[in-house]
Amino acid sequence: MHLSVELADEAATLALGAALAADLAPGRVLTLRGTLGSGKTTLVRGLLRALGYPGRVKSPSYTLVELYSFSSLNLYHFDFYRFKDRSEWVSSGFRDYFNSESACIVEWPERAAGLLAPPDLDLHLEFALPGRRATLRAHTPAGHGWLDAVRKRWSPASSR
Repeated sequence: MHLSVELADEAATLALGAALAADLAPGRVLTLRGTLGSGKTTLVRGLLRALGYPGRVKSPSYTLVELYSFSSLNLYHFDFYRFKDRSEWVSSGFRDYFNSESACIVEWPERAAGLLAPPDLDLHLEFALPGRRATLRAHTPAGHGWLDAVRKRWSPASSR
């Protein structure tokens, strides 16, 4: 099951992030794919804003992970762009963050290919001038429910 949406501008990307936030729950994993500048961190910013996070949202390119704590959720935002090989994932200790009590968002999951369990949702962002296209694919029963909820919430008008 998948969903493809056109994202005309940054506001649409933020709105898609907000639509994803509504059903984000402990134990869920969202992977984000796309080239540099495709909007992965912008999407995460929209998700975090919808959850009530008022602070600065940056890509964890150098720190590799950022923790955002909410009353009912610990959300870990990973960026594996700087991983050179799979052994870095093994030695990082990040495996422990992927559990039933935490939600995880992973940018550049292909850098840890074969070491991560299938995500609930995989989101691929690509340039589709003048904006972007987002394709979401569900890989688990929880992901199918999450994708259905996003599908019901999403409309091009919701991004304006």
